[in-house]
Amino acid sequence: MRKFLLWMASGAAVAAAATAVVPTVSAASTATDELNWGPCPTTPVPTPDLECTTLRVPLDYQDPGGRKVEIAVSRLPSKNPEQRRGVLLTNPGGPGGGGLDYPQLLTESVLPKPLPPSVRDQYDVIGFDPRGVGHSAPVTCDLTPEQIAIGNLPYAHDSADVVRQAEVSKAEAEQCANSATGSTLPFITTANTARDMDAIREALGESTASYLGASYGSYLGAVYTTMFPERSDRVVLDSNLGPNGYDIGAMRAFGRGMEERFPDFARFAAARPDYGLGTTPDEVTAKFDELADRLDREPVAAYNGTVFRGLTFSLLYSADLEPLAKAWQALDEGEDPELPGSEPPASDNVPASRFAVICGDSAWPRSVESYQRDVEADRERYPKLGAASANISPCAFWADPAEPKVRITDRGPSNVLLVQNERDPGTPMAGARELRSALGDRARMVSVDEGGHGVYVVGANQCANDAVTDFLTTGARPERDSSCAPESR
Repeated sequence: MRKFLLWMASGAAVAAAATAVVPTVSAASTATDELNWGPCPTTPVPTPDLECTTLRVPLDYQDPGGRKVEIAVSRLPSKNPEQRRGVLLTNPGGPGGGGLDYPQLLTESVLPKPLPPSVRDQYDVIGFDPRGVGHSAPVTCDLTPEQIAIGNLPYAHDSADVVRQAEVSKAEAEQCANSATGSTLPFITTANTARDMDAIREALGESTASYLGASYGSYLGAVYTTMFPERSDRVVLDSNLGPNGYDIGAMRAFGRGMEERFPDFARFAAARPDYGLGTTPDEVTAKFDELADRLDREPVAAYNGTVFRGLTFSLLYSADLEPLAKAWQALDEGEDPELPGSEPPASDNVPASRFAVICGDSAWPRSVESYQRDVEADRERYPKLGAASANISPCAFWADPAEPKVRITDRGPSNVLLVQNERDPGTPMAGARELRSALGDRARMVSVDEGGHGVYVVGANQCANDAVTDFLTTGARPERDSSCAPESR
């Protein structure tokens, strides 16, 4: 059985003084290792076509002669070296997720639109585990299996629930700080990962690098092309966070995203009465409330109300809504859905590295009362998930950021393409519009009148996929922002 855990956080906007552009510390002088390519280490996706290496970079780029960490890098070489344009750096999202096997995954035939040959011909596709993750100096918070299984940010029914979660969050933050990698955590940030990307580019002998990143990877790409505008070639940002990354706005936006995406599912289930979830969208919505309340009182297996909300949110990421309908049907009948997937990880590296980036990129409010107010407000505005996504996290008890946040601006070449589903639960359209505005004339955006998380290769919309492929292979973007109709039309 797969457990759907809400590994989310909330916080405050950083002060104006913390929005200056981070100094562009050159990574070129750090990429001195000769890259020795060989077989890849074990990854979740088999990687027969990939070759891997490691690159030593400074833990702290302000101290380039100090401690070094190793970044694991992968390469899927161009299929046609005579047509090769350069390298395409990639990131699948997170934070907390590895990317070493991502180039291989992008080519899998199970995807609706695998990476096309025209892109494979022009680029060596480059993956990497971001610092702190997987095979790249992994961090830990010494979280127990019980803490990992519970997940983060339960749905807060009242102010007392926020107080209880504050105690849990404070203990987790202290575990992180006192862990064996506690001294490393302040340097596991988006800005430093962007510097690592530039070190990878330099080590590969390239004057510029193109980029394809999704979800959190959209923010990482925006930070990279802001810090190193003249070293970025063609930049694709898919399913976009706002220009402040995973700050309080992005965390609370999960509630908004679920509200915007949920009507797609309500219509889907209502049109299929065999599931027994209702025959109108209003009846399906009422069933959500009924199941959440019932499971809070009488859980089915590991599914209480919080996990049910997390399950629903997670499966709304997919364009295929049938697994969610079947899961609801099973829970409504008192049965464990037994969804395919993995148990909570044995290692806490994913939540630990996620905490490091989210808590280290932004300053967070310290007052429990502020989270209580946020939870109360979002329970009303976004009743399905808002009281979870606004709840308190370890970031409230984290050390202050080690450096100012990168401020995304319109300075640099016009070489960015954003693609975005209009009803994305994880990165709602509102954040994509804010990022588009921050990038100004550097960017164009192609929006898709569909729901779900992820557009290029993972989505079936031919119009949107063609727009990205054309940009990566020819550099051509729409003259102005454009939209794609649903694929079914």
